[in-house]
Amino acid sequence: MAMMGMAGVAARSARHRLSCSTGHLPSMRASSPPLSRQITMDAQSLAARLKSSGLLRSQGLIGGKWVDAYDGSTIKVHNPATGEVITEVPCMGSRETKDAISSAYDAFQSWSKVTAAERSRHLRKWYDLLISHKEELGQLITLEQGKPLKEAIGEVGYGASFIEYFSEEAKRVYGDIIPAPLADRRLFVLKQPVGVVGTITPWNFPLAMITRKVGPALACGCTVVIKPSELTPLTALAAAELSLQAGIPPGAVNVVMGKASDIGDSLLESSQLRKITFTGSTAVGKRLMAGAAATVKKVSLELGGNAPCIVFDDADVDVAVKGTLAAKFRNSGQTCVCANRVIVQEGIYEKFATAFSNAVQNLQVGDGFSEGVAQGPLINEAALHKVESFVEDAISKGAKILLGGKRHSLGRTFYEPTIMTDVKSDMLISREEVFGPVAPLLRFRTEEEAIRMANDTNAGLAAYIFTSNVQRTWRVTEALEYGIVGVNEGIISTEVAPFGGVKQSGLGREGSKYGIDEYLELKYVCLGNMSH
Repeated sequence: MAMMGMAGVAARSARHRLSCSTGHLPSMRASSPPLSRQITMDAQSLAARLKSSGLLRSQGLIGGKWVDAYDGSTIKVHNPATGEVITEVPCMGSRETKDAISSAYDAFQSWSKVTAAERSRHLRKWYDLLISHKEELGQLITLEQGKPLKEAIGEVGYGASFIEYFSEEAKRVYGDIIPAPLADRRLFVLKQPVGVVGTITPWNFPLAMITRKVGPALACGCTVVIKPSELTPLTALAAAELSLQAGIPPGAVNVVMGKASDIGDSLLESSQLRKITFTGSTAVGKRLMAGAAATVKKVSLELGGNAPCIVFDDADVDVAVKGTLAAKFRNSGQTCVCANRVIVQEGIYEKFATAFSNAVQNLQVGDGFSEGVAQGPLINEAALHKVESFVEDAISKGAKILLGGKRHSLGRTFYEPTIMTDVKSDMLISREEVFGPVAPLLRFRTEEEAIRMANDTNAGLAAYIFTSNVQRTWRVTEALEYGIVGVNEGIISTEVAPFGGVKQSGLGREGSKYGIDEYLELKYVCLGNMSH
């Protein structure tokens, strides 16, 4: 099935139009002294340092070999904070993707037969390499994605944790013995790797969204073809380089990027590829799900959210402000679990709004390499326009700006941290994911009303509640139609817990002991005539 809109594969709601051109990579300068976090560095200078470390790769990876696009075309990768070109990467398409799938298919024949203990050792080595290079990887993430360096280095630790966790889970893929109904039968269940996996990931967490999928896939014996976002391919390529250094065999990990629709169609059409795993917009996820039907592939999808953050009258205001601040403004509001609607009980509404505003106005906006910066730029102009249109729609329908509400004086795609009051449920910002640094405050009276407002959406990924009432915690948590609920906490993601949503926020879970099941098939075996 043709995947119209696949240019938005990794950009959730913001559309990104690719233009491939034939060209050469910019020349890189020689190695320089170590970087200082206190200094704002230009893209080319930092790129040169990263290239000298061997982590700035500007080719795709197929069968263990670094390759250009077959027609020589390239895509420019930009620093969203400055607009500078970091480097160019291949603009690949159908032919390269088919070769990557063939390479993964060939590698699967041997990798799937490697002992669990050996796969575990390779993954552990990959984890060690990710951690030992966390500074450089963090710099690369900030360079191409824009998030503050401290946050980017935090992502490296978070992303690496999935590789560590699944290096351990590799040795715990257990089958079952079933008591047989007949005396001469023996019944058992095997768990076996599904095969080659197509991994499509977004730009907002360019390392963690890959490791969360590739970790369990490799752990149980699958091989992968990774299609990162064209906005942030460099982190994926660096991670792939480290996987090779860890001894993961050529062909087990492949990376292609470029013409999103061509790559996506090739992944869907291939009979050698048995699973698609995708993080991105709900619209693209639906197209992938429909396209996977032709070859009946397994599909796991982590799609858009519309997270409610409910603050009850009995909440500790300081705890609620701290948690909501983290849930809303991390990564400039560009996460699938960001608090999209802050639903506050009327008795605490004004007090919370004032305290929250005081906290938000202290957030420093700027280039992610600058000391003290808490919020970087939005990923591109399309994302900025979306945020502006949502704010304009809310204002036109009666919402008020308490703080921010416009482009930042830094220019480019920087947007002021924003709080809006008197927001209603029929406004666009309450109905869809804004994916930006805008916190709309809605009022409610009763617990029942809060639950109804929270559940009034097609999304069902994450939700947050702030209350000091234990009984209410249980009632509301059980009533919320979401895959994840944070109680008095705004940071909820961890490798040891299942991440995923209900309703139109996706299928399947990532992370935890449950996450590896997404990459396994069950095989029932019946042994007969066992009485002799």
